[in-house]
Amino acid sequence: MLYALLEFDCEEYINPTCGRDDGVQNKITEVTEAPSLSRTPSSRRSRNRNGKPELEAVCLWRNGLNCRRIRISPAVLRQASYGTIKIGTYNTLKKLFVSDPEDETMVINVFCGVVSGVLSSSLANPTDVLKIRMQAQGSLLQGSMMSNFISIYQTEGTRGLWRGVIPTAQRAAIVVGVELPVYDITKKHLIHSGLMGDTVFTHFISSFTCGLAGALASNPVDVVRTRMMNQRVLAGNPLYKGTLDGLMQTWKNEGFFALYKGFWPNWLRLGPWNIIFFITFEQLKKLPL
Repeated sequence: MLYALLEFDCEEYINPTCGRDDGVQNKITEVTEAPSLSRTPSSRRSRNRNGKPELEAVCLWRNGLNCRRIRISPAVLRQASYGTIKIGTYNTLKKLFVSDPEDETMVINVFCGVVSGVLSSSLANPTDVLKIRMQAQGSLLQGSMMSNFISIYQTEGTRGLWRGVIPTAQRAAIVVGVELPVYDITKKHLIHSGLMGDTVFTHFISSFTCGLAGALASNPVDVVRTRMMNQRVLAGNPLYKGTLDGLMQTWKNEGFFALYKGFWPNWLRLGPWNIIFFITFEQLKKLPL
């Protein structure tokens, strides 16, 4: 849940087209752009679900909370499916290559991370598309997550649910191929150095380091991926032909640092997620079966 809360807010920083369109902004615009409205108390009132009048501020607050709740649900669904497949596949693949964790190498860990990242992101791509669409369009997407899945399928077909799967898989390959091996190697070296044991502090430093490494490696692909998944191609040609084209166009038109838009919120998203996950995961590993 924490990761989902961080995630939907960070997408607004990463994707400049993902501004607020959640009903709150619309209502504020209507009030500020309508100077001819009467200033009587009734003009500042709207009606709630029961048909009773309520102050405009209460209506704005209520709509804002509804939008946040709509945005969080697909983020939770996406992370639950993607994260479960990713971690399960990574650990299973490592056991296929080595039986003893001490025999793991950087090459093995990176390979397992890349494969698990590609597989998990590809399978969970429909939930990623829904998450980004609902974040970007806010209250324009009505109904449950399932009804929005069906709507995307009916409008754009199966390809619509897997739109952007290539940059998503590329991004996941980079993130997982960096984060998980960096965590394992950092933890291994800290323990072997004799400075630290297999403690919570060791897990904290390792997870902090892998979150930073993942954010640095993935942010350019993350920017392009979000933009590609948010573009709806119903007629005509897409803005970006592929990940490389998106990277080059963004660099050419907006400068190199445009590829690192949203880096700090991206790191603030990856950092807490990795710290909470790995510390919890390590403690659960120590529990007797």
